Amino acid sequence: MITFTDKAVEKIKEFSEDHPHTFLRVGVAGGGCSGFEYKMGFIKEDEYIEVTMNKYEQNGVIFVVEKSSEPFIAGSTVKWEENVMQRGFIFDNPNATGSCGCNKSFSV
Repeated sequence: MITFTDKAVEKIKEFSEDHPHTFLRVGVAGGGCSGFEYKMGFIKEDEYIEVTMNKYEQNGVIFVVEKSSEPFIAGSTVKWEENVMQRGFIFDNPNATGSCGCNKSFSV
């Protein structure tokens, strides 16, 4: 399971206003500077596939995590960061053994 900070939940709710009847999908894919990249995006409720995804809820936000990705991101905390240098979601991943400077990819 992953956890979102209060600010991240607030941003997800804000973004989802334009996407009714959707879930936030979280996963990883091969690629990036360090080997794996984080993936986040909205999917329609009818695109949720119980066999390949686990569904969670936190503070009114429903999100799904690809089962194949869970071992790589389990225990992660996702926060929203907005400053002069960057704006976006940041993963604090206890499974990562390394990451790139932009914090968008990681290695295990």
